[in-house]
This record gives sequence, C-alpha cells and structure tokens, in this order.
Amino acid sequence: MKKVFHELSKPENASYIVKEEIAAQFAAPFHFHKGYELTYIVKGHGKFYGGDSILNFTGGELYLFGIGFPHYFINDKSFIGSGVLAHSITIQFGDDFLDGGFYLQPEFTKVKALLKNAHRGIKVVSPNAQLKKMMLDAPQSSGLKGLINLLGILDIIASSNDDGKITISTDLFENSLVAQKKEQKLDDVYRYVLENFKEHITNQKAAALACMNESAFCRYFKRHTKKTLSQFVSQVRVAHAMHLLAEEDMSISKVCFECGFTNLSYFNRQFKAVTGKTPFIYRKDFY
Repeated sequence: MKKVFHELSKPENASYIVKEEIAAQFAAPFHFHKGYELTYIVKGHGKFYGGDSILNFTGGELYLFGIGFPHYFINDKSFIGSGVLAHSITIQFGDDFLDGGFYLQPEFTKVKALLKNAHRGIKVVSPNAQLKKMMLDAPQSSGLKGLINLLGILDIIASSNDDGKITISTDLFENSLVAQKKEQKLDDVYRYVLENFKEHITNQKAAALACMNESAFCRYFKRHTKKTLSQFVSQVRVAHAMHLLAEEDMSISKVCFECGFTNLSYFNRQFKAVTGKTPFIYRKDFY
C-alpha cells in the first residue's frame, strides 16, 4: 500500500480498460488516476473513503471518479469473515477518451458536464436494472460494441435526474496529482483506521505507521486532511453507525459500542455533528 498514483495502461487497440475483481476482499489501495473510473460493486460491503468523505458501500452501487480523485474501498471484517467473495467491475478511460471534434458534438453536452462534475466523485443512487446489466456486460464486450456500451452507461447517468446522483466530496481533485503523491505517508494510516476503527486508535500508533514522531504526524495529518486524527476516526465510526441504524435491528446504545465509541452521550454529540441529526431521529427517518 505504498504507491498512491495508478497509471492507466490501456491496450494498444482500445481506448478504455475493463477490470473485473472477484476475491476475498478488494485489493486496490488508496489511489487515484490521471483518468476516469466507473466502479460497479456487484457484491461486498464496507467503508468507502473518497476525497474528503467517508461513506458506507454495499452491493448494487455505482460510482464515477474523475481525474485525480483519490478513493479506496475496504471490506468490513464481517464481510470478509462470511466467506462470500467480493466482486466489482471497473471501467477506466483517459482524458483523451474521445479526442478531437467528435467529442465537441452537441450530443455530448451532458456527458461532458457529467465528467467535469466527476472530479468531486459521483455516487449513482440505486442504478436501474439497465445500468447494472450494462456494467455486468462490460467484461464480455470489446471493440466497438464495448465502446458503445460505455457511452450508453455515461449517457444514462448524465441524463438521469440530479436526485439520482450524489456528489461525494466537497473539494476538487483534478489538479491535485502532485499534492497527492506527497500524501503517501498517510496510506497505511488510512488503512489502519478503516480496518480497526472499532478498537482504540492512537496518534502514537498512527505516527509510527507514517514513520514520523507524534507531534510532527499530528501537524502533518491536520494539514493534509483538514481534520485531526480523532475527528477522522469519529467520522469513520459515525459512517458505520449510519449503516447499523438503517440496516440492523440494534439498540442505539449497542450501535454506539459496536462502532468503537465508549460513551453514549459522546456518541450522540459526534453523530449529530456529522449528520445534523441525533441517532434516534436518523433511524426514525428510515421507518
């Protein structure tokens, strides 16, 4: 997990790449590309760290990432222990995907706007059956058929109602490639927190993973993430709590301790700070 930048290596006879991953857990580290990426989660659930946001992810979700957008899917330990294989399909294409006058045609206006917005990351809310089928068909489609399939996917997303798309990050990452390379020290810290947020997380342990002394690490982490390690850990824990409150029949106090919080009142304050709602109101909105 040392390398952050992933170069797109397209075949000589293709303008895009299709990758299918079926494994015990998703293997890609915290990374970004000088290009675009569509990722369809067929099976699996866990935490997604993208840009400056932390979300829960689960099977059936579709994501679109723009140039330089840092992202990372990590499966929950409960999923890994279930024995079910994680499954994803990814389509990657460069910024020269449709070069020249062809891309300037008016029919591509919505797609161009979509790709511009993708620099903040986009989550497609409840992709329809057609979109899911097109992503599932991608590994078996090649040549012009595969290109038409990709254009169709982008067109459906671009033409869908804005309520069906969520912007993931508040910051732009299109021009941050150089800056992101400098954050390689944080790679193992992100993984440590996302894998162990239920445990006691310390600045000392995180600093050791970054090969820095504790005070220097705290300044470095705050400068690059705009939050303290404690705030980052709370954000991860709250994201997990949101999942449990919406999906599990579990008391709020049990959710609190299941997410790594040790104090119910502190959990309530942190949850409201992140979501704007108390855990009780948040759960009530789902029923």
